[in-house]
Amino acid sequence: MPLAAQSSIVYLNDRFISKDKAFISTDDRGFYFADGVYEVIKYYKGIPFCFEDHLIRLRNSLSSVRIEFEGISMLRSLCDQLIEDNLLKSEYAGIYIQITRGAAPRIHRFPGKEVQPTLFIRAFTMPPFLSDLEHGIRVITREDIRWLRCDIKSIALLPNTMLYQQAVELDAGECFLVRDGNYTEATHSNIAAVIGGIVYTHPDSNLILPGITKKVLIRLCHDLGIRLVERPVARSETNRFEECFITGTGSEIMPVVEIDGNPVGKGKPGPITRRLQKEFFKLTYGMDLFIHNRIM
Repeated sequence: MPLAAQSSIVYLNDRFISKDKAFISTDDRGFYFADGVYEVIKYYKGIPFCFEDHLIRLRNSLSSVRIEFEGISMLRSLCDQLIEDNLLKSEYAGIYIQITRGAAPRIHRFPGKEVQPTLFIRAFTMPPFLSDLEHGIRVITREDIRWLRCDIKSIALLPNTMLYQQAVELDAGECFLVRDGNYTEATHSNIAAVIGGIVYTHPDSNLILPGITKKVLIRLCHDLGIRLVERPVARSETNRFEECFITGTGSEIMPVVEIDGNPVGKGKPGPITRRLQKEFFKLTYGMDLFIHNRIM
């Protein structure tokens, strides 16, 4: 099916359909209760990055909220087809997968097994943030007001969006979240700080999302001989940061050069950040050297 001139192609439940003709029931529990989970996967010119890792996390999210979805095995082919149908095989693109518990009369308990989950998938362009990757971003810090199951990639993102909006209004690129005096993560990325030449990042727990790019970061540090320690980093340690960066599907490895108006280290991306960026770009952009030449 070719890309419609007026609309992109999406997948909704059992069919590919023009986005402007795709409708979800007003009884969907995702609409009523944010009763669903999601994943975002980046495609680098037709090649998905860490697709299986994303599926593992999606399975864990589904299991945690007790949504019984039996179509995991078909997701790769559906996503690949959407990339092709939307003419994105030669682009940097993203895939958004959302699965809710389905459409049922509005009751607070789970509906019966006769209610089938709603599956929605869309594809979109996802180019790298070249200027930010090169120069770094400013961030603000706020108290972590989210619930206690942040390891679930839930579509209930209102706290995240409220806090990120504060960052946007202050011309910052992210908002770091603080719980009990420690940094947990940012509104849509994981946090890493360099102190004494060692990379520190919060260990996986119910307080943070187990990041796919963070997992790659840990492997890169091991391969490069860069010491990495998983432990909570206190907000009071901020003035000791020699470098700081965030990791995420969209952020990739993004330098942080200022926190709450104070420079991190020398106020520019540091050598460990640059080294990790370079290795990450080899895995993702490969021979497409424009990004290496721009940043390195």
